[in-house]
Amino acid sequence: MPQARYVAPVRWLHWLTAGSILVVLVAGIWMTKFEPADEALKLRLYNIHESFGVAIFVMTLARLVVRWRNPPPPLPDDLPALMKLAALANHVALYVLLIVQPTIGFLATNAWGFPLHWFGVVPIPAPVGLNVPLAEALSLLHWLGAMAMLVLLAMHIAAVVFHSFIRRDEIWDRMA
Repeated sequence: MPQARYVAPVRWLHWLTAGSILVVLVAGIWMTKFEPADEALKLRLYNIHESFGVAIFVMTLARLVVRWRNPPPPLPDDLPALMKLAALANHVALYVLLIVQPTIGFLATNAWGFPLHWFGVVPIPAPVGLNVPLAEALSLLHWLGAMAMLVLLAMHIAAVVFHSFIRRDEIWDRMA
């Protein structure tokens, strides 16, 4: 019997979020680890990273609303309770980070004294002004959040691989 699926808006937002996370990750690594000498490119990378972060924040809120109105399909009955708990914990932690991480990044940007113009067009008001000690603390939290996000995403992807190729229980079909 085919597995029940998430509603289409949840599936679309999931994949748009996944793609956006990839963009944020690549831009974040590029701008911080390879620090382009070209200042215009560096600022463009920061804007891409920050703008996609805001988009992730908004998409996550939308996903939560749609998910609240359309509960997820049930997990397979034969899935062990510990796996169900692990899936729930991973999803909750990912949702929390998908909201907290862009918020901390946005506040850090403001605390470093940089305004954010979403995709270079829409100005987003800064709730905090230049404050270097706060910026340093928020930047550290943002980096720690990024590391936590990478671990959670690796676990999420590993679970998909496990369910697809070892258990073969059609979990993938819920979001595909």
